[in-house]
Amino acid sequence: MAQDSAARARPYPPPRRSATEVPAAYARLRAEEPVAEVTLPSGDTGHLVSRYDDVRAVLADPRCSRAATVLPQAPKLTAVPFDAGGLFTMDPPEHTRLRALVSRAFTPRRVAAMRPRIAELAGELADAMAASHRADGGGPRDLNAAFAFPFPVAVICELLGVPYADRERFRTWSDAVVSLTAHPPEEMLRHKRALLAYLGELVAAKRRAPGADLLSALVTVRDEEGGLTETELLTMAMTLLIAGHETTVGVLGTSVFTLLRQPDRLALVPDDEEQLAALVEELLRINPIGDGGPLRVTTAPVEVAGRVLPANSAVIAAICSANRDADRFTDPDGFDPHRPSPTPHLAFGHGPHYCLGAPLARAELAIALRVLADRFPTMRLAVPAETVTMHTGLLVNRLTRLPVSWD
Repeated sequence: MAQDSAARARPYPPPRRSATEVPAAYARLRAEEPVAEVTLPSGDTGHLVSRYDDVRAVLADPRCSRAATVLPQAPKLTAVPFDAGGLFTMDPPEHTRLRALVSRAFTPRRVAAMRPRIAELAGELADAMAASHRADGGGPRDLNAAFAFPFPVAVICELLGVPYADRERFRTWSDAVVSLTAHPPEEMLRHKRALLAYLGELVAAKRRAPGADLLSALVTVRDEEGGLTETELLTMAMTLLIAGHETTVGVLGTSVFTLLRQPDRLALVPDDEEQLAALVEELLRINPIGDGGPLRVTTAPVEVAGRVLPANSAVIAAICSANRDADRFTDPDGFDPHRPSPTPHLAFGHGPHYCLGAPLARAELAIALRVLADRFPTMRLAVPAETVTMHTGLLVNRLTRLPVSWD
């Protein structure tokens, strides 16, 4: 696809100077170029939308399509894009049909019923982290490895019916699937095929011996009700497994890092549930899950910020930029745990593709912070904050390591 010199000079995503910084380029784009041409990791040209109101409009506009991204002639985000037949690559009404099959597992009421078990899983991991800390004389622990990764994985594994013991296997595959530039295309494809093969074996096992889990329920929908094709079943399983842990792993690590950089550290985590919910919303606003949501492709001309994008244009709604827009948030770059609620951030998107796992992610983050604050009230960074780094080349933002100590 043809690319002009401006697009070649502005790669997406913009580089970061520090682990939790939203790239400074976004502030300039909001002020000067709210629809900017960028070069996508695939080499195709895309349009980056950076202002809050415009991002929100793009997310809700049916002409900014997810389904169009899988058409042969469409521009691509990466060399190995998401497959057709999944929640990330469908529009209503097909998207509505698939979403309805799993949405009941993620309702606020269902999540509320899960909270005691989620808290139990968090407590077990905190106990194990404390035990290993005592065993080696109180040396630093990597919170990412000891808690931020295994906790969301344990929750989604239990919900779906995926063996937790296999977490390191599908962690490798998952990282490749959400890669922008971190893995070469052939490696991305190989790992995606391996993950689908693993899920195919798991589906076969559920057919032989179904359990009281979401994946078994989806197999029943496929086999007895005809509500899913086999491809849709496997793609749904892959989507739920990856989205169910990757984003929460990232935002949990960056949220704890944000708190540990404040003077009061984990003492900022309140006992009051309403105040804790407000803190969670501010952490979600200021710690972006990724630079933007999944790619969209226009199916007709769309006007954004006074510019008309022709049909078949790639559009990225920069959620991390929208959540720092001064036209929508007071002191947008400041962390304010007492920011008035509700906080209208776009961390979970907007419109028909609003993240169906949002209630679960909010509960996991609140429970994790409460458990960590209770168990490790003196937790602090074990390294200078400026040495904490972010993984690069992924769709999701995730710290590489988070070394911590406590008394």
